[in-house]
This record gives sequence, C-alpha cells and structure tokens, in this order.
Amino acid sequence: MLAYAASRPIAGKRQSSPNALLLVISAHVALVAVVMSAKMDLPIRVHHDPPTIIDFVPPLADPPPQPQPIAHPIPTPTPQPLRPLPVAGGPIPSMGPIDAGPIHGGDGIAVNFGPSNPIKLAPIRHEPQLLTPFSELKPPYPASKLASEEEAVLTLRLSIDDSGRVVAVDPVGRADKIFVDAARRHMIAHWRYSPATQDGQAVASSITVTLRFMLDG
Repeated sequence: MLAYAASRPIAGKRQSSPNALLLVISAHVALVAVVMSAKMDLPIRVHHDPPTIIDFVPPLADPPPQPQPIAHPIPTPTPQPLRPLPVAGGPIPSMGPIDAGPIHGGDGIAVNFGPSNPIKLAPIRHEPQLLTPFSELKPPYPASKLASEEEAVLTLRLSIDDSGRVVAVDPVGRADKIFVDAARRHMIAHWRYSPATQDGQAVASSITVTLRFMLDG
C-alpha cells in the first residue's frame, strides 16, 4: 500500500484566477437584472374601491285629498227703515218750507217755494261787570259781632237793574241776619256795575257772590 500511495499523483493547490472571479460577478449581475426586469413586466394590480350599492326607494304615494269645506250661503241683510233718534226735550219742530224767493229762469218763468221761516239766532248776552274799587267793597263789621268776635261767610244773590245799580241783596241758604243786613246796606249804597247787555241793549240781571266777615289777627 505504501507503494501504491507513493505512485498516485499528488494534486496541487490551484490558485484562483481573476478572470473566473469576474465571470462569477457578471453572472450574478445578469441574474439580478433578469429578476428586476421580470418584476417590472408583471401587471400592476389595481385596487378598486368597494362597489357602490344603489338602493331604489319606492316613490311616495300621493297624499289623500283634503276634504273641501262646504260653502254656506251668506244671508243678505234686509235693510231696516231708518228710525228717528229720540231728542231730549221733545221732538224737533219742523221748519216748514223754505222761501228762497222767486227764481226767474231764462224764459221769464218765476218759481216761488212758498212762505219763508227765517232762522232765529241766539241772542248775544254779556254779564254785568263790577266797577266799584276794591277799597270800597268791604262793608263795615257789625259792632255786636265784633264784640263777640263772631265771623261769617255769606252767599248773596244781587239784583242789578239796567243802569248797573244793586237794588236787592238776598241770602242764599241760612245766614245770620245781622251780617246780612250790614252787607245789604253797604252793597246797595256803594256797589256799582256796568249793566248786563243782550244784543247790545242794557238789561236787568242777577249774580251770586260770596262775602266773608273775618277778623284780622
């Protein structure tokens, strides 16, 4: 066996060649290029959104017809005859036909509307105006009432003639006679008025005044 072993050729170590290494690298690069081109040729998968689902809604039914109101005929009011309104103090007297005087037309015919009733105007009246100065209006205080320190408020009705003089003094309501007599004497003697007038004419009249008998202090 030793001889056999000695007679076999001994394989020596091969050194790697640079060309073989370059060939291996080129093969790997070609393989990677083939793989990359294969990936690029693959069809691109398109991701679709989920399909749209359409629900068909049945059309709404027409609403039932509304009941129509029954038209009732509107009664026509019956005209009532006009009635005269009541007037305080009795009915208004009729003025009768109005006389407008004769109207002469172009053909010379005169038309007369009957007798005339002229309308009467209310008289224009002015009340009497006091002329006595204020300093002469106060009557003297009755001596008996002055001693007893009595006072009084009198309401008096004065009668005035058409010349403006006071011809009567009368108390209205209850009043002390002594105070009334003192006021009457003074008023008849000193009080003067411009007389009342009616349609510009002086007339007699009457007025009501209040007179106070008061003690000073």
